[in-house]
Amino acid sequence: MKALVLKKYNELIYEDVPEPKIEPEEVLLRIKACAVCGSDVHGMDGSTGRRIPPVIMGHEASGVVETVGEKVTGFTKGDRVTFDSTIYCGKCRFCRSGRINLCDNRKVLGVSCNDYRQNGAFAEYLALPQHIVKLLPEKVTFEEAALVEPVAVALHAVNRTPVTLNDSAVVVGAGTIGLLVIQLLRLGGCRRIIAVDTLQQRLELARKLGATDGVAAAADDLPGQINKLAGGQGVDLAFDAVGITTALQTAVASLRKGGHLTLIGNLSSQAEFPLQSVVTKELSVNGSCASAGEYDAGLDLLARGALDVRPLISAVQPLAEGAGWFQRLYRKEPGLIKVILTP
Repeated sequence: MKALVLKKYNELIYEDVPEPKIEPEEVLLRIKACAVCGSDVHGMDGSTGRRIPPVIMGHEASGVVETVGEKVTGFTKGDRVTFDSTIYCGKCRFCRSGRINLCDNRKVLGVSCNDYRQNGAFAEYLALPQHIVKLLPEKVTFEEAALVEPVAVALHAVNRTPVTLNDSAVVVGAGTIGLLVIQLLRLGGCRRIIAVDTLQQRLELARKLGATDGVAAAADDLPGQINKLAGGQGVDLAFDAVGITTALQTAVASLRKGGHLTLIGNLSSQAEFPLQSVVTKELSVNGSCASAGEYDAGLDLLARGALDVRPLISAVQPLAEGAGWFQRLYRKEPGLIKVILTP
């Protein structure tokens, strides 16, 4: 089969690789669409340490069941499916309590690190354990289904946050996750949703998708502007969908006393934490890692049209041309949010 392989850092090659063989409880999928995640782009140059070559990246995808293992139930050849990006064991204490994102034996598709190598979906075929595979609703396209993974991530973050009707919120970072969080906050009844980003184009899209306001990250007295928009006391909720010091500090400075901070992005592994502000304002801080069973809800939202991922899709291109599109994303070409590659 053909696959897009990270042969060495900053070198992606479209080449022949062996077709995966399935175990008795696995299904073999023919991949129809796989989206490029920001973690893939940052992993390509080795900066994250989570994409050690050689590896086939890709974890946001959908496809069709090609064959099923002898112990597989509930799936047949031709089924339209998507799948969780996390392979969890289902047996450890975290899995038993429903916190599958914290599984002691967790592996992530398309990730190659010191602990494990798990090839992903930038390929024609992919073998997966049946327990992470999800049937697609009829109305959800393969391209939309390729974005169910980030939808689930955004859902998990919002579910980790005590959102109540008429809350005010700031979302720092209007990339894929931030834009999805904005839509979910709108569905949750927030009266004011303030988007912050470095790019004007993304702020405009944020407004179209539910943000009441958009503020440039480089604006003078950014927290002051956010607080003014929120009525002078600061926002109830803040989401950092970037994960660098400036984004984190903006989120904290924008919160009212007793507010709630949810951290989603981790572009940088370390950030300067404004400890005194968090303590003196008695803020509640939540980390949010991947997703923990939100795929079904995400698919339902897409099927009902309550959530729209189509405006986030910038291009749908052949997998054979994937290396070039990775470079365009790496260079932060204007106008690109989510690129989907099709084998």
